[in-house]
Amino acid sequence: MAPFINSSIGKKVIMSLTGIFLLVFLVVHLGINMLLFVSEDVFNAASHFMAKNPVMFVLQHVLALGFIIHIIYSLITSYLNMKARPIGYAVIDRSKSSSWESRNMLITGSLVFSFLVLHLINYFFKMKFGDVEIESDFVLVTDLFGVWYYTAIYIVSFILLYLHLNHAFQSAFQTLGLNNSKWLKRWKVIGTIYALIICLGFISIAACFFARSIV
Repeated sequence: MAPFINSSIGKKVIMSLTGIFLLVFLVVHLGINMLLFVSEDVFNAASHFMAKNPVMFVLQHVLALGFIIHIIYSLITSYLNMKARPIGYAVIDRSKSSSWESRNMLITGSLVFSFLVLHLINYFFKMKFGDVEIESDFVLVTDLFGVWYYTAIYIVSFILLYLHLNHAFQSAFQTLGLNNSKWLKRWKVIGTIYALIICLGFISIAACFFARSIV
C-alpha cells in the first residue's frame, strides 16, 4: 500500500478520491443553502441540525481532513509535474494540447481556497466560536450579501470554482480509469453541467439577496 501511495499515480488517485468527496459535499452544501429561499425558520432549523447532530459533527472533521489531504496532494502533484516538464532548448506550446483550466488548476484552486478561508471566518467561526451568540444563522448569512464587495468576491470566487470544477470533474474519473473514448466525452459534458449547476446555484443566492438588500 505504501509504495502505491508514494507513487505518482497513487498521489493522483488520492487527489481524485478526495476531490470526488468534495464534489458530493458541494451538492449537499448547495441544497442546504437553497433553503434560504424557503424561509428563515426552515434554514435555521437545517443549520441547527447540522451544528448539533453528532453524525454531522463527525462529518465536519472528515470534510476538513478531505480538504487538507486534497490540498496537500494537489501541491505535491503540481510540484512533481513542474519538475517533470522538459526545459532547455525546446519550447512546448502546451495550449494546443490542453485546456486553460487544466493548465491553471493550481491557480484557480489557490484562489478558491483563499475565498474558503474568508468564508469560514465570516460564517463558520462566528457560528462556532464567536463571542456574541448568533440568534439567526439566516440573518448572519444574508446580511453579508448586502455588502457589495463581499458579494462581488463571492461571485468571482464561484466563477473561478466553475473553471476549477470544469476540469477537475472529468480529471478525477479519468485518473480512476474511467477514461475510454466514449466515457471521456461523457465525463466532460457531465462535468460542465455539474459545475454550472453548482456555481450558478451559489451565485444566484448571493445575487438574489444582494438585490433584495438594495430594493
